[in-house]
Amino acid sequence: IYFHTFHTNTLTHLYLRNMSTQALEYRYDFVFLYDVQDGNPNGDPDAGNTPRIDFQTGQGLITDVCLKRKVRNYVMLQREDFDEARQATTNIFIRENAALNKSIAAAYDNTNVKEFKDARAYMCLNYYDVRAFGAVMTTGKNAGQVRGPIQLTFGRSIDPIFPSEHTITRLVDVDDDEKHTMGRKSTVPYALYRTHGFISAALAQDTGFSEDDLQLFWDALTNMFDLDRSAARGLMAARKLIVFKHNSKLGNAPAHKLFDLVKVEKKADVDAPRSFSDYVVSIDSSALPEGVELLDLI
Repeated sequence: IYFHTFHTNTLTHLYLRNMSTQALEYRYDFVFLYDVQDGNPNGDPDAGNTPRIDFQTGQGLITDVCLKRKVRNYVMLQREDFDEARQATTNIFIRENAALNKSIAAAYDNTNVKEFKDARAYMCLNYYDVRAFGAVMTTGKNAGQVRGPIQLTFGRSIDPIFPSEHTITRLVDVDDDEKHTMGRKSTVPYALYRTHGFISAALAQDTGFSEDDLQLFWDALTNMFDLDRSAARGLMAARKLIVFKHNSKLGNAPAHKLFDLVKVEKKADVDAPRSFSDYVVSIDSSALPEGVELLDLI
């Protein structure tokens, strides 16, 4: 049995957890590469749900919100295999068909919650996505705001994408007098996307984000596409997860300099990439700054 401590602005909370937990002590930066084949990885509702695109460069885009949704979905499925103590701390706050204000109000039903700072601490303890990504919890009863230690950039494809439009038909009528209807489906033939991520140890200590939570996050990035299959998304896969671990809380090098060490280039004899093998991923480990460790997790 272990004790886990984390801080809010004014209170120190001590929680009994039936598992090994260690507060996150070091900063992490990471590069995440993933691809799609014959699918729509993130539709744009303002453009008829076609794949998101940077119209200046033609590169495909995937929002950070899309990726966080997949992480949340993975955690919700994974927690079924946890013991009771771990399940209690890996609830998901932002989930489908959930009334957020009800979850916030439930925090005030706890006998240890007297004011919003206590409610904020309660939400951090019990909800994985609040600890990880943060949340604004002032829409009903006030549980404060949380700035999460994990931040993600938009995913951006290495090369321009050329979405394809496919006409589909529906043979089943909704009403007796309705005729067969036509529809459209958009796919990306192939694209390799790159997302950058940042994990702040300072913010992790504020929310209680632990080493166990971090491992669950790495597991989610590695496996979340396999648990999120649909015909619309085609074939998506996590290809590389390159992590830079600093040996201090504030970090030992600027993130952009670390990201510049990771090069993703199309092979010289490839005109139209159609698989991950059409690219070469290289990491200049010789230029790694002192105090930074390279972890190649995928």
